[in-house]
Amino acid sequence: MTAEIKADHVSLRLGKQNVLSDLSFQLKGDKIYGLLGRNGAGKTSLLSLLASFREPTEGTILINGEIPFENDRVMSRVNFVYGRDQSSETEKVKGMLEFAERYRPNWDGTYALKLVKRFKLPMDQKVNALSKGKQSALDVVIGLASRTPVTIFDEAYLGMDAPSRSIFYEELIKDYAEHPRCMILSTHLISEVASLMEEVMIIDRGTLILHESVDSLMAHGLSVTGPVEQVDALTRDLHVLKEQQLGRTKSVMIYGQLESARRSEFEAAGLELGPISLQELFIYLTEHEGEEA
Repeated sequence: MTAEIKADHVSLRLGKQNVLSDLSFQLKGDKIYGLLGRNGAGKTSLLSLLASFREPTEGTILINGEIPFENDRVMSRVNFVYGRDQSSETEKVKGMLEFAERYRPNWDGTYALKLVKRFKLPMDQKVNALSKGKQSALDVVIGLASRTPVTIFDEAYLGMDAPSRSIFYEELIKDYAEHPRCMILSTHLISEVASLMEEVMIIDRGTLILHESVDSLMAHGLSVTGPVEQVDALTRDLHVLKEQQLGRTKSVMIYGQLESARRSEFEAAGLELGPISLQELFIYLTEHEGEEA
């Protein structure tokens, strides 16, 4: 079942603080969406609304045309995987999988056991005795094997080492290809997951500042490398994000799409053109005066 999520002028206040302000967006179809933002930007608060942990202070959120809050029919199709304190969780790994199987109609037990082996999870060990990385791996196993139409991973890799994160990304993209659904990834490790995402939403200080395809966003950035004098002359009127110089060679990152004629001018001058990373674009888009990038 293809999921559709619609937020209409959503705001959230916690006490006297405006955590989210007037967010409107639509996530439609089976895609992997990236939700990016600096610490405290409001990412987890937004995801908690989608997962029905809270109600918006203003505005509405609909999942397949229904309000999700306290709606069992909708929420059985949403899985929110996030880092949490499991120091008091005395259930064993096996019991956690059995619990998920009872409440997730699309549960794939065979796939869950395959993931358990890949992450080397001990079935008879209590969850609170696992390392943080193993606890996160167990959450990921449940998130993937549940195959809910809406699957949300909020910094789901916390505590995982690099090999375990690699397994997570590999399994996520493989299972998504075989069982398409709406997946939302909230992460600070942008460089690691950039290739997985099809659309990106960026939240800054509780406001949605950007929602577009990764391809469209990447088209806004370009690196230009060549002799210092030529680079300076041809990029003088452009929006330069960053520049580096080594001897007589200079490389700059520019923001903004170039017309084909302008690109041809750069190439004719012998300058090397290349892409810049999603992480570099994100840093620029969320940078505030007086703050470090």
